[in-house]
Amino acid sequence: MTKKKLAYLITTGIVSLVMIAGGIADIVQPEAVVKEINKLGLPLHMMTLIGGWKVLGGLALARPRMQPINEWAYAGIFFDLTGAAYLHFAVGDVAGVAPPLVFAGLLVASYRLRPA
Repeated sequence: MTKKKLAYLITTGIVSLVMIAGGIADIVQPEAVVKEINKLGLPLHMMTLIGGWKVLGGLALARPRMQPINEWAYAGIFFDLTGAAYLHFAVGDVAGVAPPLVFAGLLVASYRLRPA
C-alpha cells in the first residue's frame, strides 16, 4: 500500500466517522447537542434532516466507487462544515470555529488524495 493511499484511507475514514457520528447525534438529539444547537439559534427540527444528510454523506465517502454520489458527498460535507464554522463565528463562539475547519481540511485532503 502506498503512502498516498494510506493517507487517503485515514483522512476519509476520520471524516466519514465524524459525519456519521455527528449525524446520529443530530437525529437522536441528546442534551449536549440540543444545548449547542440552541446556542447557534437553529431550529431543532432541522437537525433531524441535516443529521440524515450527514449520515448519508459519511456513508457515501466510505464508498469511493460510487463516483457521482461520492462527488456530491464531498461538496455537501464541505458546505456543512464551512457553514458550521460560520455559524459559530456569527454567534461569537470563536472556539467553535476551528473544529469544523480542521475537518474541512481533512475532507479537502481526502478529496485531493482519492484514487483516480
